[in-house]
Amino acid sequence: MQYTRGEIGRVFLLKFKDDDILTDELAGFAKKEKLKAATLVFLGALKKGDLVTGPKKPVIPPEPNWVSFKDAWEVMGIGSIFTNKKGPQIHIHTAMGKKMNTLIGCVRKKSKVFLVIEAVVFELKGVKATKDIDPATGLNLLKILK
Repeated sequence: MQYTRGEIGRVFLLKFKDDDILTDELAGFAKKEKLKAATLVFLGALKKGDLVTGPKKPVIPPEPNWVSFKDAWEVMGIGSIFTNKKGPQIHIHTAMGKKMNTLIGCVRKKSKVFLVIEAVVFELKGVKATKDIDPATGLNLLKILK
C-alpha cells in the first residue's frame, strides 16, 4: 500500500440538469476550477449510459464487462478527480436501482442525467497524486507521487 497526506480545500455543491453528460460536465467543472485532486459524492438519476461491471475474468489485463442501461435509474455514487497532462481524469462508481433491479459499476462513456444529480465535490489540497494509463493493465490508475 502507498499513501499520501493532504487536507480538504474548497468544497463545491453541483447540480446537474436533465441530459447533462455526467463525466463531461465534471471534467469541464474541474478544468474551470483548476482542480488537481478531488473526491465527490452524488445522488439523483441517470437516464441512459454505460457501466463497467467488473472484468469478464480476473486476469491482467482485464477485459471489461460492459452493461448498457436506459429508461432512467436512481443512482448514488462516489468518485475521484485527478488531473494529469491530458486534463481531468474522472472515475465514478455508482449503485443504481430501477424497480427490483440493481446495477453497480463504473460510469463510462456518455451517461446522461435524468432530471437532476446533486453532487458535493471536496478538493484535496497537498495531495501529490495523478492518474495515468498503467502499461500492465491498460487501466487509468492512481499514481501516488513522492
